[in-house]
Amino acid sequence: MNLIADNWIYLPAFIAVITVLVFVHEYGHYKVARLCGVKVDVFSIGFGKELFGWYDKNGCRWRISLIPFGGYVKFFGDAGVASNADSEVNRMSEEERTVSFHHKPLWQRAAVVFAGPAANYLFAIAALALLFITLGQAHTPPVATEVLEDSAAMAAGIQPGDRVLTVDGDEIGSFEELRQKVLVGLDEPLVVKLDRNGQEIQVNITPNIVEHVDADGNVQKIGQLGIRSEKREFREHGLLSALSAAVNQTWFVTTATLKGAGQMITGARDTKELSGPLGILKMSGDAAKRGESLTDNLLSLFNFMIFVSISLGLINLFPIPMLDGGHLLFYVFEAIKGKPLGEKTMEIGFRIGLTLVLMLMVFATWNDLNKPWITDFFSGLFS
Repeated sequence: MNLIADNWIYLPAFIAVITVLVFVHEYGHYKVARLCGVKVDVFSIGFGKELFGWYDKNGCRWRISLIPFGGYVKFFGDAGVASNADSEVNRMSEEERTVSFHHKPLWQRAAVVFAGPAANYLFAIAALALLFITLGQAHTPPVATEVLEDSAAMAAGIQPGDRVLTVDGDEIGSFEELRQKVLVGLDEPLVVKLDRNGQEIQVNITPNIVEHVDADGNVQKIGQLGIRSEKREFREHGLLSALSAAVNQTWFVTTATLKGAGQMITGARDTKELSGPLGILKMSGDAAKRGESLTDNLLSLFNFMIFVSISLGLINLFPIPMLDGGHLLFYVFEAIKGKPLGEKTMEIGFRIGLTLVLMLMVFATWNDLNKPWITDFFSGLFS
């Protein structure tokens, strides 16, 4: 029985995940801005009315705000939380210009903007490396102990005892790595090199597409070979190997997310798999209730936080105005033109970006509201 069984764990778990990751993201912006000599007026966790706050020695107002779903850093010279320039920015004194974000060289402004997503990635890599050093990296040897009937593996001639060496030229060190390669590829043909009793052989295999239904009734299309491996091991890591494994894992999550997004655009994957704030709320709570002890629950939530941190960093790099990637895109145009884009162009871009972000939020939330678990979730939450 879970130690954390009350449905009220969902909201605190969600707030904990969002608060930590927003702080990490915004602190990345803040730290690099300070290194570049930019004055920071406000560092806010959450939006809306301030609940409490304080000033640091540099005059920055650190605040905790009422609505905990996000946060921002407001630089000197900003008109608002989106870091658009204030109308008075061109009438600043020389002293004010030295600490104004909008008067810094292009490379410094780009570095400040890029630092937010980078901080999320660094957090994920550091957290994964810490887990691998302290607990080890759980893995299953990529050896087929069972080949399922009528499966893609059987059709390709894979036999029990075969060890997978490479897939499409990439070395496979564990069953988890093999599974990751197959899951997101759906039915893409694979070239697999095997070790069969000391002899290397090569087979071509096309995974079957199956619909995986989780405990809450969510349906997701995945690729499946049809082999099982039962042995479980823990790989010990030193600092360098832990960092290397953490980078590899972070890279996989990034590329798998991009690949999944591409499959949704092409229609190979159903857009109903996309989750919004309600989905993250539920997954946060589920992660905090998954183990058999408080330590297990916290570890599960920590692992989920790592995944969300990578996703947050990646999404913020998308070239959409309002996101960090949109600002970086404007800076690319500025570098090409030799001067910033006009205010009118920037304003139109931000409006388009805001519309796209809101449309995506509404669509993802609508998906959540139509998930099989939504009725039981809310009835349990308020009963």
